[in-house]
Amino acid sequence: MAVIYKNGTIITMAGNPTAEALIEKDGQIVLVGSLKQAEAWQKEHSEEKMEERDLAGHTLLPGFIDSHSHISSYSATINLVHLDDVVSIAQLQEKIRIFIQQRQVPEGTWVIGFGYDHNFMQEKRHPSRQELDAVSTSHPIMISHASGHMGVVNTAGLEAMNITEETADPEGGRIGREANSRQPDGYLEETAFTMSARVMGAPDPQQILRQMEQAQDVYLSYGITTVQDGITKSAEWKMLSTMAKQRRFKVDVVSYVDMKDHLFLLTENPDYAHGYQNHLRIGGVKIFLDGSPQGRTAWMSEPYLGEDPQYCGYPVYTDAQVEAFVGEAMQNGWQLLAHCNGDAAAQQYIDAISKQSQKGGGPDDWRPVMIHAQLVRRDQLKAMAPLKLTASFFTAHSWYWGDIHLRNFGRTRAENISPARWALEEGVNFTFHQDTPVILPDMLETLQCACQRITRNGVLLNQDQCLSVEQALKAITINAAWQYHEEDRKGSLEVGKLADLVILDRSPLTCPADQLKTIRVLETIKEGATVYRHP
Repeated sequence: MAVIYKNGTIITMAGNPTAEALIEKDGQIVLVGSLKQAEAWQKEHSEEKMEERDLAGHTLLPGFIDSHSHISSYSATINLVHLDDVVSIAQLQEKIRIFIQQRQVPEGTWVIGFGYDHNFMQEKRHPSRQELDAVSTSHPIMISHASGHMGVVNTAGLEAMNITEETADPEGGRIGREANSRQPDGYLEETAFTMSARVMGAPDPQQILRQMEQAQDVYLSYGITTVQDGITKSAEWKMLSTMAKQRRFKVDVVSYVDMKDHLFLLTENPDYAHGYQNHLRIGGVKIFLDGSPQGRTAWMSEPYLGEDPQYCGYPVYTDAQVEAFVGEAMQNGWQLLAHCNGDAAAQQYIDAISKQSQKGGGPDDWRPVMIHAQLVRRDQLKAMAPLKLTASFFTAHSWYWGDIHLRNFGRTRAENISPARWALEEGVNFTFHQDTPVILPDMLETLQCACQRITRNGVLLNQDQCLSVEQALKAITINAAWQYHEEDRKGSLEVGKLADLVILDRSPLTCPADQLKTIRVLETIKEGATVYRHP
């Protein structure tokens, strides 16, 4: 059966920006054009059963493409204590206390909270282990910062992780210490924090899969039809591959395996590396080169403001190590995603790619990606263009942490976070993401951030970096499809491409910029099948 969509605004993101009608058949687009052309197609295919979808003045676009997030991590947060709205340590303590009481969490069982941000709390600091002990000493408690790069555990948590005053800081991380002492204060940063997952018991396998289904439904509710798992390790792969084998995915999921410790996942699963298997494929590999700008661990070429006047954050790897990662990925044709927030980390990545490219031997169309690129400079974007290095911007930082960046970096540097306009002018492919679970995968909110560049406190950040709505839409459609090497089948409404579609209640092209995030997703369609409908 074929389906014709008409009587609405159809935004193609292709050569002809709008159309009057679109026809889908067997999950693919077979016509995009005028009503007359659609009528002619119907006559030519009179044997086809035809369903008419009246858009009723609503807007049809290609399905949105998530260029960087962590769907497996997001699924794991579904049943956690959500701390994204806490504004004081007392409120944080109360939310965890209520969670333990309502869920009747057994003693000795880990209690995990996610999403607090000390920058928005009255105390302007992380809680201490003693403050978490005040909630419970019989439960190990761990709370994760919104960035995912740091967190705090209570005394029982430290004991479970076997962290004592004799424990050395791990490479690429830091254990917080009490004043004038080596006694851990509960704060864990970067690798010291990410190691915490190793001591926590795994939840019920069926519950894991149910949470993954809930997570993908959230993405679909935001109009997203292709999702990323931005750092896949063994546990995540087990979950993702089980979902695929059981045919429980509605979205396409592109996995990027942890290159440092889990590269074997790529070589052990060649079918997934060569293409989608029941909506799951391995897109390449991922490395981290630095930390978080709002957490002051991103690696900068110039110091942060305040505190130590020489402090610039820090790298994860040496230049030689990064060059080795890049060289191995390039030689094997594995697309490489590198987390780079600070400009020093960005430069390390650019230099490594440039050096390895000069050696030759890699694929002609490798398309590496710089994830976040928060503080990348214009001269660096100029260098990225000939390397076909995509800048995937977490552009909603302007709203969520713009005021923090002003405090951490000063006006000149903070003005130009997520410099999408520079990328556009320098010919660099750019995409937008939300780094979910850091924030929800709300593409329309991100559009508004890209077009307004305003902080929570109402500060306008370099308005010359603002994009038009059409330019911003490309970052979550056709540009993102190019990032994934999928521009021949996704990202625009053209004949031969998948019928991955989203229906909005209004056109973003005519909506005032300050109202873009109020646009509702009415329906999400994956390969011709409705997978989400607004209640």
